[in-house]
Amino acid sequence: MPRPITIEDLYRLYDIEELQFTPDGCYIAYVRSQPQRESNDYQRNIWLVARDGQTPPLQLTRGGKDRQPRWSPDGKTLAFVRTPQAGESSARPQIYLLPVFAPGGEARPLTQAQNGASTPRWSPDGQWLAFLAPSTAEERAEEDEGSEPDEPVDALDRQHRQERAQQEERERLDPRIIERIPYRQGTSYLDGRSAQICVIATSEAGEEAAKARRLTDSEAPYTALEWAADGQSLLTARSAYPERDEPFRTMALYRIALEDGEEMRLTPEIEADGLAYSNFAPQATPDGSGRIAYLRIPRELSSRANVRLTVLPADGTTDGTSAYELCGAGKAGTLERSVEQFAWAADGESLHFSAGDRGDVGIYRVGVRVEGVAGYEQVVAGRQQVLSFALAADGALAYGSCTPDVPPELYVQEPGEAAVRQLTQLHAAFLSEVEVRETHELRWRSADGLEIQGWYVLPIGYEEGQRYPLALNIHGGPHAMWGPSGRTMWHEWQCHAAAGYVVLFCNPRGSDGYGEAFRDGAHNAWGEKDMPDVMAGVDELLARGLIDEGRLAITGGSYGGFMTTWIIGHTTRFAAAVTQRGVYALPAFVGTTDVPSFIENEFGAWPWQDYEHLWERSPLRYAPRITTPTLIIHSENDYRVPLSEAEQLFLAIRKATDAPVRLLQFPRDGHELSRSGEPRHRVQRLQAMLEWFDRYCKGETSET
Repeated sequence: MPRPITIEDLYRLYDIEELQFTPDGCYIAYVRSQPQRESNDYQRNIWLVARDGQTPPLQLTRGGKDRQPRWSPDGKTLAFVRTPQAGESSARPQIYLLPVFAPGGEARPLTQAQNGASTPRWSPDGQWLAFLAPSTAEERAEEDEGSEPDEPVDALDRQHRQERAQQEERERLDPRIIERIPYRQGTSYLDGRSAQICVIATSEAGEEAAKARRLTDSEAPYTALEWAADGQSLLTARSAYPERDEPFRTMALYRIALEDGEEMRLTPEIEADGLAYSNFAPQATPDGSGRIAYLRIPRELSSRANVRLTVLPADGTTDGTSAYELCGAGKAGTLERSVEQFAWAADGESLHFSAGDRGDVGIYRVGVRVEGVAGYEQVVAGRQQVLSFALAADGALAYGSCTPDVPPELYVQEPGEAAVRQLTQLHAAFLSEVEVRETHELRWRSADGLEIQGWYVLPIGYEEGQRYPLALNIHGGPHAMWGPSGRTMWHEWQCHAAAGYVVLFCNPRGSDGYGEAFRDGAHNAWGEKDMPDVMAGVDELLARGLIDEGRLAITGGSYGGFMTTWIIGHTTRFAAAVTQRGVYALPAFVGTTDVPSFIENEFGAWPWQDYEHLWERSPLRYAPRITTPTLIIHSENDYRVPLSEAEQLFLAIRKATDAPVRLLQFPRDGHELSRSGEPRHRVQRLQAMLEWFDRYCKGETSET
């Protein structure tokens, strides 16, 4: 008999990342990731699998922190990034080269960048590797002077120098001087370094390691790196205004000359349609025609609009008259969806891209012609979410995908065929042991008649006619999109069902995957517009006789935390609430987050312009009304939604109400706690959530 899925099964789940075909299309390199119980981190190694599936996958690297694989043009060598394990002399990632098809080949370090190296990209002739390496203006000035320290006299001298450098680094940031926004991201403060573009020869000329050459010198970090087809220049993206705040809002495309590092801006300040765009992720067509595909989004609508797939013709100018969109904005003949990943076909006549649509993520092909679209078609469809994909020269597609029944696996689809071949069996043994509960689609009408799509999962042991407790899950964003194949939530929803709950999740207005009007449906009205969408779904399950009105639990993270707290501040229907990393006080959030303009985009005002408007739409404003027992979960190093949001909510409920309240803080982790936080913390978070639900929905308590 299959057993229920447990919280501890988190350690049995793999992810598939960063797929790369060999140039001949016969093999696929990919990164396989898995949480580790003993070390409390993630092991990432690079694997190789034959496209025909005739041989089992082969592990290529064993460093444990290996990523970003890139094949050399001749397909013989794999460049990748390796981060040393904890305790090694240096924690800086460096680029390694691995001769894959040579007998006895071993990985050798190529770069020795002072602050680490990433994003390896081979030149078309294979003679050079471009990469990104962070540095400060002072470090670049010293490098340009050409002075180099003497070699250490012995191991002890080397150790002392490393200790001295570490001490100087600590003192350099003590005290911190903050002049721009953001000044912290992820789980740490920014160190004042910006990623620069460097190139290094790949051949082994004697025993002396090759020396990298830096091409750029900008205070704005470069965020992308691709070679032009002729190998004489590189394409990149960075903020056009290094002195301004929030550089992601002013991204422009540039061409960097290999010979002397001269920069030429490719995208204008204002396009022909009168809008300013943020532009990123350029890719030159491999046929040598000079066209560039890239992604862009209107600058003043950066949180509300779809990401658009755009092409800049070879003869394009920077006056804004030549770029044209292939997908995103819903123009005639295009798909009105937000693009996630894209790749050129070898002949330059089409592009493949992935995009979310009504809970699923598929792959589409769009034909490209001068100043227009030659039609598009969906080539990978069905109830699944494609995580990443790679396109072979002959048109074959390899992609990692998650379905409602199967966690991530690697698949390949031959050109012109609908049939799909599964290349990995990462979860076969696990799935043979456990019971995966079926996901059921549900559609309902909100209070104003708008149709909302959602899904529910029935608990293990479900008996028709009985009513069960509900675990209502609300996504973040607010512009995220959930579906039954969601990689980051699959395990959590199955755990809720295994614990005896009916699970409900949906895409209320504001969600991605339904067009820009729907995506913008909660603009300036968070909670007010989308709470009825969610609650109508609860009422639908009640009408179907599936759930018990007196045993309703609710949870959500980030914007889902906002909605969870907004809802329990406006209704007493829920018996338990777990609000996670939520935004609770909009005026305060603006001053502490790493994306302050997000609220200005969403509400059209800064706090000093209309404080009362933002306060009226803050869940904290309604905290004194809360009667629902509330567990608040937050990470101490969350710089997207800082801990102060949770602390304010905890105080308000504690002092202004009689509702049971608890604040659970996780050290070291950040906003991605539930998705990529320390594995032990992820397990503890789920345990705390279900214990809270059980206490107030089932009357059960735990000593832990």
